[in-house]
Amino acid sequence: MRNSATPKIKHIYDLAKKMPYFGFDDLIGVETDQVYLKILFSRYAKAGKVVRLKKGLYVAKEYLDNLEKKGRLSAYIELVSNILYEPCYLSLDYILYKHNILTEMPVNFTLVSSRKTKTFTNIFGRFFYHKIRKELFCGFTATRKEGDFMILEATKAKSLFDFIYFRKNILSDKESVKELRLNLGDFTAKDKKELVSYIKIEKSKKMKIIINYLFS
Repeated sequence: MRNSATPKIKHIYDLAKKMPYFGFDDLIGVETDQVYLKILFSRYAKAGKVVRLKKGLYVAKEYLDNLEKKGRLSAYIELVSNILYEPCYLSLDYILYKHNILTEMPVNFTLVSSRKTKTFTNIFGRFFYHKIRKELFCGFTATRKEGDFMILEATKAKSLFDFIYFRKNILSDKESVKELRLNLGDFTAKDKKELVSYIKIEKSKKMKIIINYLFS
């Protein structure tokens, strides 16, 4: 690849920069040699022309720049959080903050998955994926944001359930629950009913006790 401006390379990059994210399999129509692509995009990443989202998954810097100009970057990052480790949905601190239940802005992206616990780090930040039992992998919706981006995120009630579920072993009494300082003033009767439905699926006495503390 002495001449990075060859028509072949330009064609590969022109295709890649139109995609919200891509792996080498997405470029098989223009190049089947994955070793060649790995070398090419490794060089592009070092040069700042592409951004590595995780191993084998990239996005063109030009694509990101265009999103930023249009004010669509934050929705795109949520999309990235969904595709880094599928299946998953945004929940916990990240969604609770959106609903003003948590007042302190989270520093990480928090998600729930049916797969094992995992963490990814890229230029957008750190993404934490918490494993949940398969029967509790529910309570999320697909929301279309900024036109093209379909984001999977938990409902308000499911976010609260997940938040408590992953902390239940350290919430030993009413005082420890109150120390969470959750703002539940806008939690409606419908939200509470939904929350109770997840507690019934989970079936532990401790979750029932903790939720009673929250709303007492």
